[in-house]
Amino acid sequence: MELRTVLVVGTGLIGTSAALALRKRGVRVLLADRDQGAVRLARELGAGEEWAPAINPAANPAANPAANPATDSDISPAAQPAERVDLAIIAVPPAHVATELLELQRMDAARFYTDVASVKAEPIHRAAQLGCDLSAYVASHPLAGREKSGPGAAREDLFLGRPWALCPTEESDPEAKAAVLRLIELCGANAVEVSAVDHDRAVAVVSHAPHVAASAVAARLADATDVALGLAGQGVRDVTRIAGSDPSLWLGILSGNASPVAEVLEAVANDLADAASALRALAEGDGTATGELTQLLKRGVAGHDRIPGKHGGPASDYAAVQVVIGDRPGQLARLFQVCDEVGVNVEDVRLEHAPGLPLGIAELSVEPDAATTLTEALRERGWQVP
Repeated sequence: MELRTVLVVGTGLIGTSAALALRKRGVRVLLADRDQGAVRLARELGAGEEWAPAINPAANPAANPAANPATDSDISPAAQPAERVDLAIIAVPPAHVATELLELQRMDAARFYTDVASVKAEPIHRAAQLGCDLSAYVASHPLAGREKSGPGAAREDLFLGRPWALCPTEESDPEAKAAVLRLIELCGANAVEVSAVDHDRAVAVVSHAPHVAASAVAARLADATDVALGLAGQGVRDVTRIAGSDPSLWLGILSGNASPVAEVLEAVANDLADAASALRALAEGDGTATGELTQLLKRGVAGHDRIPGKHGGPASDYAAVQVVIGDRPGQLARLFQVCDEVGVNVEDVRLEHAPGLPLGIAELSVEPDAATTLTEALRERGWQVP
């Protein structure tokens, strides 16, 4: 299945990133969004051209309101497509996917349709209730994102190597599935076929509940003292990083997957309550309470170790080489140049800034047998390696 023309409805982070990736592969992309500013920015970034549907007076709701009930659609019900595209990507919040799909199908805007919302069961159920043609629709969800939102945060490589869930139903036409698989391939992602229910349970564990937990930790910082914030290190930044995302966006996601997320959060809350009880007992001199804490910490290590590595398989054990780096232009480039000169591949990199000082620590993750080689090369070239 070849995709020559694609319509992206919703020019936020995910929609614009998909558009950029498709444009890079030579696909003609049309853009639509009720926010004209977002469309303009996406267009200026090279994501595609603005969709210009024609106006059909016979479909004007003012002239025939009964034929066009009010919806939450981003597209005017009076609009008709200027051309029929191969695939329409619906990149809107979960609560609006079904109504958007209905309007697009009324307009015969595309041969096939998908959405990229992070909740799957409810939009599919709602689409069936509204009478959408489910044979032409295959729900999907790229497991990629950033803390930033909007077209300005979009990247053409956002989906590269990332899993992309594909949730066909019994009604899905094989050609519709093939079109979405081609979309995933063009974006550089890895297709994972899963039922909508299993998808929602899975993302509750690996995405939605962790976001709420991170927000709960970050909320404690709102009333923290200046002394506490002055002592904040990389650990608290890691734990709360995702808490900086758009609350209104996440409210829609959590509302659409409420029951599975609640189940995970209840389990987490039970663990935290047990940990708090154990700590109270320790504070009162009961040394036997360490057992419960130890078990929770060990379970945490076991769960962390199950997170797949960067290539999708088991996580690798890398050696960490720490380097003192100045906070000025060109320092990272110089550092990576040394790695290139000695033939050491950097598997990952983290930066930790020193508060109040114009320097920080760069932690380079490398293969264990390369750590000594890199350390010696850096020291020979004048780098400070603790």
